[in-house]
Amino acid sequence: MRSLSGIQPSGILHIGNYFGAIKQFVELQDQYEGFYFLANYHALTSSPNGENLKQNTIEVILDYLALGLDPEKSTLFLQSDVPEHTELAWILANVTPMGLIERAHSYKDKVAKGIKPNMGLFTYPILMAADILMYDPDIVPVGKDQKQHVEITRDIAIKFNETYGKEVFKLPKEKIVESVAVVPGTDGDKMSKSYGNVINMFFSKKELKKQIMSIVTDSTPLEEPKNPDNNITKLYSLFATEAETEELKQKFLAGNFGYGHAKTELLDKFMDYFAPFREKREELVNNMDYVYEILRKGAEKARSIATAKMDEVRSVVGLLDKNY
Repeated sequence: MRSLSGIQPSGILHIGNYFGAIKQFVELQDQYEGFYFLANYHALTSSPNGENLKQNTIEVILDYLALGLDPEKSTLFLQSDVPEHTELAWILANVTPMGLIERAHSYKDKVAKGIKPNMGLFTYPILMAADILMYDPDIVPVGKDQKQHVEITRDIAIKFNETYGKEVFKLPKEKIVESVAVVPGTDGDKMSKSYGNVINMFFSKKELKKQIMSIVTDSTPLEEPKNPDNNITKLYSLFATEAETEELKQKFLAGNFGYGHAKTELLDKFMDYFAPFREKREELVNNMDYVYEILRKGAEKARSIATAKMDEVRSVVGLLDKNY
C-alpha cells in the first residue's frame, strides 16, 4: 500500500500545512510506503524569485524532517529531480477535457484573492494528476481544499485508461482528516501563505507572538462573556486536549477573560507543542550534508519508478522507444 502527497515550497510552511498535511504524512508512515515530494514545479505558478524558491525548498525539506518524516520509511524528493512529471503532464493534457479544468475551483479562488492568473496556475490540476498517477498510490493525504484536484486526477486517469483501452493508471483516493481539514488563519479565513494570515512553526518566539496577537477578534468588552467558539479556541484546540479546550471555553463564557489573555495561553501551548521539533530542526541545519543525501537517494528511488511508468505510457500512446 502506497501513500503520496506533496507541498509547494512557495513560502515558509505554517501550522495549516502541518495539521492539514504533514502530520498525516508522519502518522501514515507505519501503514503505507510513503512518497512525499516538494512541488517546486508547482511553485513556479506564482512566479517567485529564483533565489527565494531555492531557499524555500531547503527550508521545507528541513521542516519535513524536523516534523517527523523518516527517510528510512518514506521517500522524500524534489519534483524537479524527476522530469518525467512534466512529460506525463503533457501526455495527460491531451486526454483532459477543457471543461474539467475550467471547473477547478482553486484557480478561481486564487484569482479572486488577487493572485495573477497564468497558464501554469490554470493547468495546475493536470501536473498534479501526473504527480499522483506516476506512482500508483492507494491514498493521497491532502487538505480539504485539494479534494477536487484528486477527483480531477481520477477523472483524467479514467479518461486515459478508456482512451487507450488499458488500465495504465490506478485510481487513487484522497485521505482527509476532517477535524483539521481546514485550519483557520489569523483572519478567520483558511490559513494560506497566499493570504498572509499564517502562524509559522519555526519563527522566533517574538515573531510568533506578533502573529498570534494579530488574530482577529470582536470588540466584546473584557468583563462580558464571549463566544467560546471563536478563532482563538479553534487554533488552541489543535494543540490542547479536549479538557483543556473546554476549560478555555468556560473562561470565555465566565467573562473577565480577555482575548489577549487567551492569545497568551495559545502562544504558551504552541511553544510547548513544537519545542522538540524546533530542537530537531536546529540539529539538521548543522548537518546539511545529511539532508542533501536524503534528497539524492529519494530522487534515485522516485525516478526509477517514474522511468518504468513512463516506458509503459510511451508504449501505450505510440511514442517510439529508444531502441531504434
